[in-house]
Amino acid sequence: MSLKRIVLRDFVIVSELDLDLAGGFTVLTGETGAGKSILIDALQLVTGGRADVSVIREGTQRTEVSAEFDTTTALTAWLETAGFDPGDSLLLRRTVDTLGKSRAWINGSPATATQLREIGEQLLDIHGQHAWQSLTRPDAVRGLLDAYAHVSSAALVTLWQRWRQAQNDLSQAHAAQESLQRERERLAWQIGEVEKLAPRADEWTELNTEHGRLSNAQALLDSAQGAAQALDDDDGGALRALHSACQTLQQQEHLEPYFRGLTEVLSSSLAQVEDTVHSLRAYLRKTELDPQRLGELDERMALWLSLARRYKRAPAELPDLLASWKQELDKLNAAADLAGLEAAQTAAFDAYMREAKLLSKARAKAAPQLAKAITQAMQGLGMQGGQFEVTLQKSAQPMQSGLEEVAFLVAGHAGSSPRPVNKVASGGELSRIALAIAVTTSQLGTAQTLIFDEVDAGVGGAVAETVGRLMKQLGVDRQVLAVTHLPQVAACADHHLVVAKQLKGSSTVSSVVAVQGEQRVAEVARMLGGERLSGTTLAHAKEMLQARE
Repeated sequence: MSLKRIVLRDFVIVSELDLDLAGGFTVLTGETGAGKSILIDALQLVTGGRADVSVIREGTQRTEVSAEFDTTTALTAWLETAGFDPGDSLLLRRTVDTLGKSRAWINGSPATATQLREIGEQLLDIHGQHAWQSLTRPDAVRGLLDAYAHVSSAALVTLWQRWRQAQNDLSQAHAAQESLQRERERLAWQIGEVEKLAPRADEWTELNTEHGRLSNAQALLDSAQGAAQALDDDDGGALRALHSACQTLQQQEHLEPYFRGLTEVLSSSLAQVEDTVHSLRAYLRKTELDPQRLGELDERMALWLSLARRYKRAPAELPDLLASWKQELDKLNAAADLAGLEAAQTAAFDAYMREAKLLSKARAKAAPQLAKAITQAMQGLGMQGGQFEVTLQKSAQPMQSGLEEVAFLVAGHAGSSPRPVNKVASGGELSRIALAIAVTTSQLGTAQTLIFDEVDAGVGGAVAETVGRLMKQLGVDRQVLAVTHLPQVAACADHHLVVAKQLKGSSTVSSVVAVQGEQRVAEVARMLGGERLSGTTLAHAKEMLQARE
């Protein structure tokens, strides 16, 4: 089983409901207007359906729905990926207040309505009484066939989008060739202008440093010469004074040990001054005035400044500007590469066609098999001689869904020509066709709980018994919940829930109770003969229930 428990608070006309559910086939019955579909509406809300304030019980501020499900390996993987605690079971909870604000939780953690819908698709498969209407939508029809064929069009959609993008890129390139050429020529000219300068990274900083040194070369030489003379001059200087002070203290070290430390400091200072003098003389030997090199620097820096002013950039930005222009030109050249774009479009189309043909092959193989299965189901639902067809018609152009359009055609009885589902006039036939499709395709999904909401409307007699047996058969492998008004269907159920409406004070409230034994006999008798139970209807009801045991 899958759905274990559902709890409602102030939902539509339900004040409080705490209902445990079992596996197998369960029916919900009750008088017209009692709210038999309320549970299904609540399940749709808690699995991400649209939040509407109309579901809040009149006179209350908020409605709350909780549903507990068994977990599966697939559900556990989804929960872990989405960041929810897997737990021993799955608990979904949702509230809606009178302001229309909705809140949701999955296993106690806040969730979005989208996340509820994603997990709800794995939990429930709901077939409504107007399920046939979806069979007029191409996407729904195609989805049923693909599910029956065990294929998916997801990869094809991606390939179709790539092909269309390649088409768009090529079309834009054709339309923009003239403007692209003008832009390419402009960029090429600008790049040529700056490449004449061939600016290196960090060159502007190096030029400024060297220019500053050469333009002040005489002052630098004078400073070095003056410093060298102050340290070491024939008529005096710091070196001679340091030598004299050091010798004077050394001569007295034997009398005053304290002088030894001072002498060491002076000796160290003397060595550093001698190194400094040596470095200054070396600088004076290799440094000279170079007016020619200074002129060259002036000329190069003028070129840098001229280009920087022309393109309204700082001189240091020229190397990066040149690199960005080259990148932009590369992109324009690629966009102007019509041959390359045409090749890319062809490759994308070929990839799409390979996948599309595989999908078409799978659909062509599955279409007659699906048609046969539904046709067989129709025979058991009182449509002897009826025929169901799945047609594949080549589309006018490739689509993201494939190369063909899928349609369902049906003939309600022998001798009639198959027509589109929505052209079948009888409401009873529509219901039976929808039920045949629901029964046939319900085995395709992974949802463990199948819900049928009055899909048996418009049928009766022996057909109703067949419907009941089919649902009971489905309940062997999955949990089946069915809202029904047919006693023949109710008698086939493993479990029977009765929805009743009562007046409490000035408010009408609905309740759901499980019935068995005499209570169940009475409910089936009511379904057979109305509110006034007779011995005949009770006997008939008991006989129906015993026959199904």
